Amino acid sequence: MRKLKRVVVIATVGAVAAAALVGCGPKTGSEGDAKGVVKMVTWPGPEGDAMAKVVKAYNAGQGKKDGITVDNVLISREDTFNKEVALMTAKDSSMDVYFTATYNVGQFSASLDALDGIDTSAYFPVAVDGLKYNDKLYALPLDVSNHFLYYRTDLLDALASDPAQTAKYAEISKKVVGEALVPKKPEDWSMDDFKATVAYFSQAENPASPTKYGTILQAKDLLYNTMIWNDVLWGYGGSWTDDSGKAAIDSDAGRKAVQLYADIYKNGWTSPDSAQAEFPETQAALQSGQVAVALQWSAAYADLADAAKSPKIADKIAIAPVPGGASHVHALAVAINKYGKNKAAARKWLEYLATPEAMDAYAKAGGIPAMPDVLKQNTDLNAAFPVVIDAVSKGYAEPVFPKTFEAYKELADALSPAWVGQKPADEAVKQANAKLQDLLP
Repeated sequence: MRKLKRVVVIATVGAVAAAALVGCGPKTGSEGDAKGVVKMVTWPGPEGDAMAKVVKAYNAGQGKKDGITVDNVLISREDTFNKEVALMTAKDSSMDVYFTATYNVGQFSASLDALDGIDTSAYFPVAVDGLKYNDKLYALPLDVSNHFLYYRTDLLDALASDPAQTAKYAEISKKVVGEALVPKKPEDWSMDDFKATVAYFSQAENPASPTKYGTILQAKDLLYNTMIWNDVLWGYGGSWTDDSGKAAIDSDAGRKAVQLYADIYKNGWTSPDSAQAEFPETQAALQSGQVAVALQWSAAYADLADAAKSPKIADKIAIAPVPGGASHVHALAVAINKYGKNKAAARKWLEYLATPEAMDAYAKAGGIPAMPDVLKQNTDLNAAFPVVIDAVSKGYAEPVFPKTFEAYKELADALSPAWVGQKPADEAVKQANAKLQDLLP
């Protein structure tokens, strides 16, 4: 993966393209005048589509009363953050609201206004806390993102009810985790239960398995895959840092988390393609019916439960908290450009977005807002919302600091070879620990 300093250079080169997107437009209000046009960056995709509907309704209704028009500026999904870095580096004033996220708000904070005084009581605390740096809130949550354990109900029900399968499961679990386990409900799984189940449903370990592989690993050298692996780290009782704030990847929990991936990969309990897998490959593996369980993003549920999109498994797929109970949580968010031309109006727009009414509209437009009560009121839209509430309420956010985004990438670089058995776990965690410590403030 490229280091952050290279990304910044690329982003700076892209500043001209970004500037072209924000060229001349309607007159904006002054910094102290809470009226006029608010230019807001969003990225294409379901989040951008949902926000476009909210913006359209606001502009036609409350925006007219406020004297504010919001102008969505879409930048390509792949380059949004790079081009924003370019604009921030140039102290560009053409954008009023930037799109950001938990994993880069620390990096962006020097170019953002702190959101002092905005009411955040309706949000998940973990979503708000993940957007704070040095105890100041720099961005307002939009969508909340977490992970689930996806599992096949037909397979696990059969395992739990068939004495012959239960006996075989005990035999295999004794071999792979050192203890003869009894099948449990997925909601109660530890990482040992996950490992034993993955082994049991793999034909390399159990030729009678109805699936070829127990799972699919998101083991590609990719920063977002670090977020999935972090669930395993936390599931073993670990964290990025210790109580003193020092790097803690080089720990018993860190070694166990790396070794779990390595054991799954080397023993053939997952496809060799896991070495290049991320979200789409995990989705395809589940849809194929050839894996029994997987750790996957919450955004995957709607398509997996859709009979048209996932005909082989739609009526047999369910979700549970990740083993160990702690899911990575991050929020996509919006923030005020410190150098923007119309900051007063931008703040008024964000104050509107912070209301349950605005986020209810966002949910109905397809978003996953970071407000538990709004999700509760919209369970008819997405059956995963109740589990999202539980998972996010118990979830964690990695430390926020200026180089958090780079840390994800450095950890992926250090750990991904070990995930697929190309490097010893002990060597990988030591290297990852050193890299993280160099980046911590």
